[in-house]
Amino acid sequence: MPGQGRQIGFDAVASAAADPVNTIASVKRFMGRGLNDIAGRSKLPYEFTASEQGMLSIQTVQGPKSPVEVSAEILATLRYRAEDTFNDDLYGAVITVPAYFDDAQRQATKDAAQLAGLNVLRLINEPTAAAIAYGLDNASEGVYAVFDLGGGTFDISILRLTQGVFEVLSTGGDSALGGDDYDQALADFAMAQQPGLQAATAEDKTLLKAAARAAKEALTSSDTASLEVALSTGALSVQLSRANFEQATQALTARCVTAVRKALRDAQLAKDDVHGVVMVGGSTRMPQIQQAVADFFGQSPLNNLNPDEVVALGAAIQANQLAGNNAAGELLLLDVIPLSLGIETMGGLVERIIPRNQTIPTAMAQDFTTYQDGQTALALHVVQGERDLVQDCRSLARFELRGIPPMAAGAARIRVTFTVDADGLLNVGAKEQISGVEARIDVKPSYGLSDDQIATMLQESFTTAQADMKARALVEARVDADRMLLATRSALAADGQLLSAAERASIDALMTTLQAAVQTEQDAKALEDCTQALAKGTEAFAAERMNHSIQKALAGQNIQAL
Repeated sequence: MPGQGRQIGFDAVASAAADPVNTIASVKRFMGRGLNDIAGRSKLPYEFTASEQGMLSIQTVQGPKSPVEVSAEILATLRYRAEDTFNDDLYGAVITVPAYFDDAQRQATKDAAQLAGLNVLRLINEPTAAAIAYGLDNASEGVYAVFDLGGGTFDISILRLTQGVFEVLSTGGDSALGGDDYDQALADFAMAQQPGLQAATAEDKTLLKAAARAAKEALTSSDTASLEVALSTGALSVQLSRANFEQATQALTARCVTAVRKALRDAQLAKDDVHGVVMVGGSTRMPQIQQAVADFFGQSPLNNLNPDEVVALGAAIQANQLAGNNAAGELLLLDVIPLSLGIETMGGLVERIIPRNQTIPTAMAQDFTTYQDGQTALALHVVQGERDLVQDCRSLARFELRGIPPMAAGAARIRVTFTVDADGLLNVGAKEQISGVEARIDVKPSYGLSDDQIATMLQESFTTAQADMKARALVEARVDADRMLLATRSALAADGQLLSAAERASIDALMTTLQAAVQTEQDAKALEDCTQALAKGTEAFAAERMNHSIQKALAGQNIQAL
């Protein structure tokens, strides 16, 4: 609030109703986001703006604040509390993030930690941290699902635990689904019971949501609860049952179950293969969530660790090991990346370098070459997604490899290496193997994918697979045709005098046909046929050029000299 300085934690919650515009909650949802990513969330009381880099900021009484800055304030407060508790400086920290956080969101989290003065030892996925806690405490082995529903995000991870090795088989979830949405759904249901009322101001919305949260928590242990709040348009007083709450939120619960199904499909497992379900996050206390998980998996979920603390406990165990204290035994974490990473190739195609659900840390490389004679630079466009065309994926970064020695098209050997570290952060390097020139970039996009974009990318990769294959084949055919036309023009410019007028006219006609096909043809096979026709029509010319080149090389030589 104005004049009171910054307040963190419960002090801030107490001020939310009085000053909702300047009291920022669930900032985790905005990490690595742009304005377009939060469009439509009109029920939020904040005023958003965009920074020069594209990341959103929240207007406050102290000026615009980015989610990174707000997170840094929270982390700094936690750091001070830890240092006061132990009366010593904090050496480092393990920070957990939702498994579905993309590269931009992870980088934003790491930036916030560094801004708070924290030495980040490792970023680990929250479900993995929970599995560490359960795996060590209960000596559990086998395939487990970690169902993590917090205040603002939902994660589902399928893991295999074997003798201290935590292997993530697949991840899924929704980075904009959590307890906050259940609060809002219950608030909307309550308002609908008294149609004459409305939450007209930011204060009204905050008070209503706080009352809905209190009713939600009461319904966890009781069959009924009252929701009462004084709004600017009148007093709202509604008696709610647990059945009302379940009805109001059934669509949200269904979204959780849908994500679980997708994660199992990605892991190529059936629900009967799962030995246990670990419940993480305070929102998993809701009876409808407990029931939905039990109904889906056919078994009661594991609840013997505090769902609010289990992630922190796992992170602490990992930090203990990274600090060199191995009393708890050796741990090996095998997390995965949520979406494929690759680069743009000729024609706007995506060449995947690292597939999604690949275990990290990892490094993968592919060799590429130049397209034109004498090419001395190569532009690299790093993208993320599951589609075959760049226009359907998300751009992450662009950089250039310069200083390539002039060579014939296709002669250069450029190795592009993608390295994803243990924190899930990406570095891309390119090196021309003959000359040794290289360039690299740490991929730090200003903001990342929205949860809807991630879900859409994965869904479209399945539903549009046939269309993508057709589109890719057409693009590849056009690239081959362009390459053939370029090579033929170059040959004609160099040795066109070797052809008779009739031969030249025949080749020109084939080139004209192919050029027209490149512009208009929508069938890859037909375009390939035109390219083959030009290739066949220039075979005699190619042979004549070869003979002429040999004769030229031998001119003036004698047998003894050879």
